[in-house]
Amino acid sequence: MTRRLGIVTLAAVLFVTLQSSTRAADDPGSSAPIAGEGAERLKAFLELLNSASSDDQKSDEFKQFAAENFAPGFLKLPMDRHLEFFHFTRDLTRGVELHSLQSEKPNEATALCKNKLTGRWVAFHARFEPQPPYRIAGLGTIRPTPPKDAQPAAKLSDEEIREKMQSLMTRLAEADVFSGTVLLARDGVPIFEGAYGTANKDFNVPNNLETKFNLGSMNKMFTAVAIAQLAERGKLSFDDPLSKFLPEFPDRESAEKIQIKHLLSHTAGLGPYFSRAWVESSRALYRNVDDQMKRAAADEKRLLSLPGRRHRYSNTGMLVAGKVIEVASGQDYYDYVRENIYKPAGMTNTDCYELDKVNPNLAVGYEKQYGDDGITFRNNLFEHVLRGGPQGGGYSTAGDLLKFERALRTGKLASHESVKLLLSAKRELNSPEYGYGFQIDEQAKIAGHGGGFLGISSNLDMFQGTGWTAIVMSNYGRGDMIPRQVMRELVAAQLQPDAT
Repeated sequence: MTRRLGIVTLAAVLFVTLQSSTRAADDPGSSAPIAGEGAERLKAFLELLNSASSDDQKSDEFKQFAAENFAPGFLKLPMDRHLEFFHFTRDLTRGVELHSLQSEKPNEATALCKNKLTGRWVAFHARFEPQPPYRIAGLGTIRPTPPKDAQPAAKLSDEEIREKMQSLMTRLAEADVFSGTVLLARDGVPIFEGAYGTANKDFNVPNNLETKFNLGSMNKMFTAVAIAQLAERGKLSFDDPLSKFLPEFPDRESAEKIQIKHLLSHTAGLGPYFSRAWVESSRALYRNVDDQMKRAAADEKRLLSLPGRRHRYSNTGMLVAGKVIEVASGQDYYDYVRENIYKPAGMTNTDCYELDKVNPNLAVGYEKQYGDDGITFRNNLFEHVLRGGPQGGGYSTAGDLLKFERALRTGKLASHESVKLLLSAKRELNSPEYGYGFQIDEQAKIAGHGGGFLGISSNLDMFQGTGWTAIVMSNYGRGDMIPRQVMRELVAAQLQPDAT
């Protein structure tokens, strides 16, 4: 999860800021309108977004705009990264309506706009050179702050929620910026659910509510619940050193310092797993936890930080937790999770499937590519894992994830005390936005997890202290962003106290 957003640059900025951002746009009600050469450059960028040239012409126009308006340092970034952001923004908005251009700092400006596709607010933030000609030195999106006179979100009836979500999802699907399933539930009962887009473009197979989507990192939740179960059964403790189970990983000294809780909170100091060596190797080499551990052992030469000192998102750490489950339980990881999580929760459409075998109703992941010939799609069949594991890559349905949420929150999978432990941020481990296997937003009171990769974007939100649950599963990279945001806003409005 993103800790803080600065002016990061184009290829990833929209994705990062919409996923999670702690910085809001300047309040248009308190900051003064700006003028000047820098502001004109930002306005010209927005005008370019709105013009209706063909994609190949638009690429040429953007390149010319960048050459004339971007600072030399900004132009050092590869042009394909700039182009990807530009085309992605055009695709996701279909143009924008400028509401106001504001700034509270020298050499910076925020353009508050309306997304023409969805009618939602979007804010573009630009940083300029401190001296003439004030070219753009950084450009991206930040979380928008609507104007003070904007209509606040209102509580809606269930029927109004369904109508709002159906209208939104229909627009997104018809614009081909969403493919997947969406589910919003209260106390385990769906208020809205729908399936959109295509599971397999080669054969034009539509998605349905039973389509299984790649979970990405969401498997981490299952791994953490399994650890909690074994702790309750006296097989291990969150405070146990890793050396009790894996005395030589990554080496004897490190294994004695790392504790199980460090693995689950991404504070063990281990690496990302998806190394260059993994990218250059055959996916067929990794079919079980031991196969994946061999890859991790080859990559882990030293700890990146001392255990408990820093949150550093680590797929390797969660993989190692999966191996601990095998050692502590005496079972294969996949068998343990099926028997102790999927089965008691009633999750009949969830597993880490081997993708070179026959697996009915699995969605293929797709990533949009923006080129001179327009939009094309590339599948992720040769990009991702052949089989998922403790750190991610399994498959599930929106309905199964709702069953998991119900089983977890009603104490069916672990005690309420254990669930509370999993779903609380671990500030004492320098992990303020992550618990044990669950992402935590304390301000919004949301616990859950997302999963993202090329052609994968899924998310589970459990609104703590309430019965609300929001689930998005998409086989488009970054496809979950808008539905997830809208459902969060809908739930937040429903939870507002009634006016007296």
